[in-house]
Amino acid sequence: MITVARTRRWALRLRLRLQRAGRAAWTAWRSSLQLRVLTSTLVAGLVTVGLLGGYLADSIRDGLFEQRLTEVLEESARSTTQARTTFDAAPAVTGGEVQELFLSLVRELQVGASSQPEVFLRRSPGTPRLNGVNDLSTRPEVGALITPDMREAVRGSDVQRWVSVAVPDAESDDEHPGLLIGSTVTVPAAGQYELYYLYDLESEQQTLAFVQQTLAIAGLGLVGLLGVMTWLVTWQAVQPVRTAARVAERLADGNLGERMTVRGMDEMATLARSFNEMAESLEDQIFRMEQLSDLQRRFVSDVSHELRTPLTTVRMAAEVIHASREELDPAARRSAELLTTQLDRFEALLADLLEISRFDAGAAMLDAEAQDVGEVVTLVVEQASMLAERRGVWLTVDLPERPAVADVDPRRVERILRNLVVNAIEHADGKPVEIRVAADSRALAVTVRDHGVGMTAEAAEHVFDRFWRADPARARTTGGTGLGLAISIEDARLHGGWLEVWGRPDRGACFRLTLPRRAGITLSGSPLPLEPPREEDEPEPPVSSSPALDPTSVPDLDRMEA
Repeated sequence: MITVARTRRWALRLRLRLQRAGRAAWTAWRSSLQLRVLTSTLVAGLVTVGLLGGYLADSIRDGLFEQRLTEVLEESARSTTQARTTFDAAPAVTGGEVQELFLSLVRELQVGASSQPEVFLRRSPGTPRLNGVNDLSTRPEVGALITPDMREAVRGSDVQRWVSVAVPDAESDDEHPGLLIGSTVTVPAAGQYELYYLYDLESEQQTLAFVQQTLAIAGLGLVGLLGVMTWLVTWQAVQPVRTAARVAERLADGNLGERMTVRGMDEMATLARSFNEMAESLEDQIFRMEQLSDLQRRFVSDVSHELRTPLTTVRMAAEVIHASREELDPAARRSAELLTTQLDRFEALLADLLEISRFDAGAAMLDAEAQDVGEVVTLVVEQASMLAERRGVWLTVDLPERPAVADVDPRRVERILRNLVVNAIEHADGKPVEIRVAADSRALAVTVRDHGVGMTAEAAEHVFDRFWRADPARARTTGGTGLGLAISIEDARLHGGWLEVWGRPDRGACFRLTLPRRAGITLSGSPLPLEPPREEDEPEPPVSSSPALDPTSVPDLDRMEA
């Protein structure tokens, strides 16, 4: 039992090693163009050489056999003619004289032929036996090669009959190809006899084996030479591509000064020069874009800061006017209220612009701490309850039994959820808004679902763009700046999380915030589904997620609202 268990373990280990080796070889083959070209060329070369070598070997074999067959048929025909002439001229009438004639004739036929075949002389069935006359052969041990079918064919024909046979070697157990040729002769005083010649084709077999061995060696050498030539050619063609790939990777990593080495004047040198020109153009364009981006960020930041001083002055004057609005006429009183409202929105816009400029400049910092996200959700709902009451929207919150604690920045998470909840209330059209919180061992998620106007798939692709509005004619009743969702997705990415959206027209929308519970965790899923369960009478809903925005991307100024 122990031996069987060890054998099984060794077999399992061998199988696993073979599987790993096979996977490694497959990976190497797929990842190397040079290896694929080399193996394809070798396989094609082996198949071609094999087919050509097989054809040549068969042709040479058939040619040798046909040539040798013609020779031995001519030689045996001459020997048979000689035997018949000898028998016709012989004066033998007794058995002893006939037997003596057989002995001398057989030796003469064997020695006189250039190939020295084995000679067999046998009495035909039906011929009366003459006393003292026996069948004669130069090699009796191979007499079984003369089969009854062969003898019958020889007796029934006036011409020579031949057949291919396997001749056993006298010194070993090997066999050699041979030819057995038979014909009939008439012996005086004895009647009809059968005369056979056995020719050994061992020399022709050795010649064919030598030719086949030579073809095999030449074929393998040719395939090897083809492989070396293919490797050299592919190396010369692939090496510049590999160099270009390495340079491109370093360029992608930010090393914009990397360039390819230009050698010669051939096509590869032209490729290297074109690649270097492209890299220089990209470096110049990136440098100009960085300058433009820095200028734009500084402009937004400087303008935002510079506007604070006059805005503070205007705010103070507006507060004075607003405090004494009861003493003003109705038109002036209404103007004072509008001025205060728009100043509030202007200040919020300045704050959002400053926050966006921090994200663009890469200066946004995360002040993370262990926080129960359920408490943040409760706080946001309490703050939005008055707006929900004015809009006639019922808010429902589903919190987990255990606290959903994660390492987050409470201020940023609160800002994300406030934007989502306020946005859902504004677009709910008086229908309920559902907020759910769930967590697992790696992540926590918050979904905000409304049943209002919803959005199309195209709108879902742009909902996180800056200053984008699905319906430009729809007024913002809450004084939004158009930057709330853009800031929210940046806050989510700063945490290493996701902010996704699903929606369809007249069916509402669902926003899902997914955050890792600990720093360094890479998200692979979310505890809550993004798409709500589909009702039986509903058509298949479109699904969309937030676009893959680049945190360093420059906003499209053409789409900014005045």
